[in-house]
Amino acid sequence: MNPQRAVVGISLLLLIVLVLVVPACTSKSTAPSLVERGKYLVMAGGCDDCHSPKIFTPAGPIPDTTRLLSGHPANSQLPEIPKGVLGPTLWGAITTNDLTAWAGPWGVSFAYNLTPDMKTGIGSWPEEMFIKTLRTGKFMAMSRDILPPMPWQGIGQMTDDDLKAIFAYLKSLPPINNPIPAPIPPPGK
Repeated sequence: MNPQRAVVGISLLLLIVLVLVVPACTSKSTAPSLVERGKYLVMAGGCDDCHSPKIFTPAGPIPDTTRLLSGHPANSQLPEIPKGVLGPTLWGAITTNDLTAWAGPWGVSFAYNLTPDMKTGIGSWPEEMFIKTLRTGKFMAMSRDILPPMPWQGIGQMTDDDLKAIFAYLKSLPPINNPIPAPIPPPGK
């Protein structure tokens, strides 16, 4: 075989590989999908800490993955708030042992159901309402204030793309019917 022909043949083969195979490999994005990015942001942001009921293990409480991000359990009894514990020179807040209900000078707040349940979660919310809620601190973008400990001020500073990713992830979860109680105002209000 002619050495020049062999070089040309090998060169042609390499060219075909470069033209057909390399673009096919590099055209696949290594960027996470919107839902994957949202899951990452929700997990890194610790949303499970308050919005997921817990299972109590010997190592401590862990999120109940069968009720992930479904908020304060509707069937949960709220323990009595001890008198004389909260105040300007005392404790600023106390929480239930699963971290889904919090008491402070604002009254009692309950972690909301973030699953796409149409009646008790964010299933009926459009993306714009979700983003506006986190930007304004108003529940459903127009009503009562979002109460502590929800860090909406910091979350509201996230980019639109990040908030859209979080919304996409939350909408990908299984819907869980779990009606959350209305906040309880502080005594005397």
